[in-house]
Amino acid sequence: MAQRYGGKHSPEEAPAGSGPAPRPAYSGARRTRAGGRVNLLFVAPLPLLLTAFFGDPVNLATNLAAFGVLILAAWLTREGLVAQEAYEARKIAKRPAIPRKIFGSVLTGLGLAVAGFSPEASLLNPVIFAVLGAGLHFIAFGPDPMRDKGAEGIDSFQSDRVARAVGEAEKHLRAMSDAILRAEDRGVERRVESFQVTVRDMFRTIEDDPRDLTGARKYLSVYLLGARDATAKFADLYARTRDAKAKAAYVELLDDLEANFAAQTQKLLTDNRADLDIEIEVLRDRLAREGVRSDS
Repeated sequence: MAQRYGGKHSPEEAPAGSGPAPRPAYSGARRTRAGGRVNLLFVAPLPLLLTAFFGDPVNLATNLAAFGVLILAAWLTREGLVAQEAYEARKIAKRPAIPRKIFGSVLTGLGLAVAGFSPEASLLNPVIFAVLGAGLHFIAFGPDPMRDKGAEGIDSFQSDRVARAVGEAEKHLRAMSDAILRAEDRGVERRVESFQVTVRDMFRTIEDDPRDLTGARKYLSVYLLGARDATAKFADLYARTRDAKAKAAYVELLDDLEANFAAQTQKLLTDNRADLDIEIEVLRDRLAREGVRSDS
């Protein structure tokens, strides 16, 4: 009879628990744009570094300066794309505080201008390089989001509280991801990733309606903090002992947590629907008192 091969580093299924079926970590994910063309921006300036030491001191200074400016421009561009993806992933989001991609365009033009400078050549050359570099960079990567999205009618104080709470909760999730790697068990890693997908569903629900923060605060703080600590302790124990009972108990804990997070998220959505129904009924009663009839 054929047997499935397995080992310490082989994919394996986590023990079955009583909770919901694990969700793939890529659920709802989109391909990132912070790669490909952006990575080329880090490669393109390398010839400047290689040729900087073959020439006079002016050539050394200009090439090194141009290399540094272009690398900074590439880093800002990548960070700008990451910030834009986070902005687009949310229904309610504030514009990035720093227009990184625009700064990247300006610095790309500046870096090319420095690279094209020569005491013997015309000053028009670096100007042309600057305009073309900045323009092509802007066309390739576009501007940063310049306006808040979906923030009309939402209390900025409440949205800031949500942003801080979600930020702290994300730190707990990242700590869980880092800790579970020590267990060297791909099945359990996937189970943690599935739990994190469910938790982030709650994040998006709270961001859509900051009033839900009160009902979810203990989930974002107490429960996630406990999940983080339990993950760290399990990873350390399992890395030493490979205790199957400890693994089963930890997966069962994740099942229970995920079921509770999913249920609370659904409750928040149900409460939001109830609030909407109340608002509709209040408006209908007011219209009826004012003599305005509805055909529905």
